[in-house]
Amino acid sequence: MIAASVLITGAGIAGMSAAIVLARAGVKVDLVEWDPSWRVAGTGITITGPTLRALHSLGVLEEVRQLGYTGHGIRICGMDGATLQELQTPAPKGIDGLEGSGGILRPVLHELLARRVRELGVNVRLGLSVEAMTERDGHVHVVFTDWSTGDYDFVIGADGAHSRIRELLFPDAPKPEYTGQSVWRVVVPRPPSIDRRHYFLGGPVKVGLSPVSRDEMYLFLLQARPRRDRIPQFGAHGELARLLEGYGGILSEIRAALGIHSSIVFRPVDALVLDAPWFRGRALLIGDAAHPTSPQLASGAGMAIEDALVLGEELLRAESIEKACDAFMRRRFGRCGLVVRNSLEIGRVEKRGGSVGEQTALVEESLRALAEPI
Repeated sequence: MIAASVLITGAGIAGMSAAIVLARAGVKVDLVEWDPSWRVAGTGITITGPTLRALHSLGVLEEVRQLGYTGHGIRICGMDGATLQELQTPAPKGIDGLEGSGGILRPVLHELLARRVRELGVNVRLGLSVEAMTERDGHVHVVFTDWSTGDYDFVIGADGAHSRIRELLFPDAPKPEYTGQSVWRVVVPRPPSIDRRHYFLGGPVKVGLSPVSRDEMYLFLLQARPRRDRIPQFGAHGELARLLEGYGGILSEIRAALGIHSSIVFRPVDALVLDAPWFRGRALLIGDAAHPTSPQLASGAGMAIEDALVLGEELLRAESIEKACDAFMRRRFGRCGLVVRNSLEIGRVEKRGGSVGEQTALVEESLRALAEPI
């Protein structure tokens, strides 16, 4: 390993995955997180087959299977809830016996990864970020926001779509832009009939259901909105119920059950593919810091975990930091770009009310491509 000490900023999925990969390889890892409570926002995560493959390589697949959901296929339904089509979710190549789809509650995955990070002895520091970085004498000298300092062989920016490390490395880089869509999410009870991911197409908005455990699933709704709005939690159930008007079957039941008790998450969708390279000197960006995506391909978390795995492999076999980063970019830039570009294209089709065939064709094509080895 060409880096004996590594700083990772951001303790979300990307950062924790990188910490697990590097700590397993014997690297001394400091993981810093701005949130002093190390909280996680959101509801559930839809998991594709390639993401299950990445979770297997990370060593947590069996726990995900036990605590979440895994299965096969996507059921396409009309507004009335009737089945229109069954999409296959291709099993990822390279590992036998993997399912093609899955899901888990975001807090459950967060706790699972955080526990593994702690077990591996990673030094986790909460409530701070990076103020400044200077590369000198083959190390990166870091000044933190509490004015403490540290010297590292390598720095990984895994601090999300509004990355502080990206600002420091590439001050003129573009920032994520609003896609014109916002997403609503709410966790609800899961009946036995929802045995796979469901899409409800052909209406004014795209609605989906994703199982995340034996008894739970989450509803997501993608809505075209001209502005990057914020919706207060109080009253959000009324607006979501209005958007679900006219949808039948199980969606009408979910709509009727919404109330002030419903914990609804509303979020504008931003996206960006940062131009290559994602590194400068001895610092590199991974996950949403480099390629935040819209949710149409359910691959944001998967790409973040893959980034961590690939970076670990390249740091283990390269002769220098620069060669490791170059090899990382060769393996990751095209694949991550495919996810962002195709997700955005699917979103554009959704916004203009494209046919069911249009909306599903690019999903199938993308999932086949992502099933290939990384």
